[in-house]
Amino acid sequence: MRILAIDGGGIRGIMPAIVLAEIERRTGRRTTELFDLVAGTSTGGILACALAVPSPRFSAAELVELYTREGPGIFRRSLGKRISSVEGLLEEKYDAEPLRAALGRYLGPARLRDATTPLLITAYELERRTPFFFRSQRALVDPDYDFPMVDVAHATSAAPTYWEPVRLGPYALVDGGVYAGNPAMCGWAEAKDPEAVVISLGCGLQSRPIHYRDAKGWGLVEWARPIIDVVLDGSSHVVEYQLEQVAGAARYVRLQITLEMASDELDDASEENLVRLQREGERLLVERAADVDKAVALLT
Repeated sequence: MRILAIDGGGIRGIMPAIVLAEIERRTGRRTTELFDLVAGTSTGGILACALAVPSPRFSAAELVELYTREGPGIFRRSLGKRISSVEGLLEEKYDAEPLRAALGRYLGPARLRDATTPLLITAYELERRTPFFFRSQRALVDPDYDFPMVDVAHATSAAPTYWEPVRLGPYALVDGGVYAGNPAMCGWAEAKDPEAVVISLGCGLQSRPIHYRDAKGWGLVEWARPIIDVVLDGSSHVVEYQLEQVAGAARYVRLQITLEMASDELDDASEENLVRLQREGERLLVERAADVDKAVALLT
């Protein structure tokens, strides 16, 4: 069993797309041909859906362009939205229409059951207060769980304070990153195979410290935005530790680096930052070359 897991990270999802493009180049095979299960959270869930959509079939290199072409529009706010939300303090920061339009261009009418490789996509259900998993294998046998891929990708990426929750039938869903910023352990549990190989892709580690002298005086308003980054980063590190213990070095590869040039903001889709993020992805391929080699060897 070969599992691919892709972290959440907003616009920084361009980095795992770059890594997958290199793996595809070196193996001569598409990502969905290399893995038996793809688990994704948030931007990783969007990538997972786009990789597994049956038509058109995208290469990972083409999905790098998803970020460079669509990112600036997805993370653009009108003056009216900035005023009505008070810069994101009173309501969600962004309108969902540009995001859904971009998802529609890439995912089209495909449904979860149509995935060319089994998918496990995370979300969180607000009214039942429980994790929610979009599972393509369940969608094959249960029509009630066979959602359009556009809705799946929208729900997994509906990060609190950035976008409003997504209503899908009886479910009220937000970004799965609130509990699984790194979905690799979810993928491991789904596979039920102690011999599974896990390739886990990060979106760049947070580079800005939260200084004690600042945080000690924060209340609800000051913590509202930083706590999202803390949850994503903290849960990601915990999963990395867990998989190191249960999977071991022989079957587990984590490809992640600390950001040095690019902003760690989830929504900095400026032209300058997109270029820096691409450079960070290229730097990861150089600095973690031995682990990239290991991943390719495990997959071939």
